[in-house]
Amino acid sequence: MIIVITLPYFIEREAERIVQRLAHVDLIHLRKPESTSDEMERLICDIPAEYHSRLVLHDHHHLAVKYGLYGIHLNSRNPIPPQGWKGSISRSCHSLEEIKEWKDRCNYLSLSPIYNSISKQGYNSAFSREQIEKAVAEGIIDNKVLALGGVTFDKVEEVLSLGFGGAMILGDAWKEFTI
Repeated sequence: MIIVITLPYFIEREAERIVQRLAHVDLIHLRKPESTSDEMERLICDIPAEYHSRLVLHDHHHLAVKYGLYGIHLNSRNPIPPQGWKGSISRSCHSLEEIKEWKDRCNYLSLSPIYNSISKQGYNSAFSREQIEKAVAEGIIDNKVLALGGVTFDKVEEVLSLGFGGAMILGDAWKEFTI
């Protein structure tokens, strides 16, 4: 599974750019931590409804229910799913202990940072290749765990060969807006 995460701020013609990226990836995570519910709803409404089943929302989870989005992403701002949520649930983890804690409660998880981050200065790789290999051998990292942090499209094959179930990409997917 290949997922792109949006930039944390809004960009020009974003809905159109999201649709363009969906031609090459499985899902898009809409992550705008400073957004209002109205701003996020406008973005969702600007994305054609035929793509809503491939969108995951990080904030304002009630909109995922309202628009029938694919999933929600749990985080410190939104640690529990909305009442009656039946779709996919994901969560970001920053340690193997967190992966073990959340694995049975989520459809998929991300583990980061696997590589030095492209979009967050000073956010460097936290896992050695040996740690990753050991976690795979122990069944901690498997097809439910996606690599995040410094992952580029060029590194997807490497991430899969390490034993991850896929990759989540942020900086590389929007590099024309972040450089």
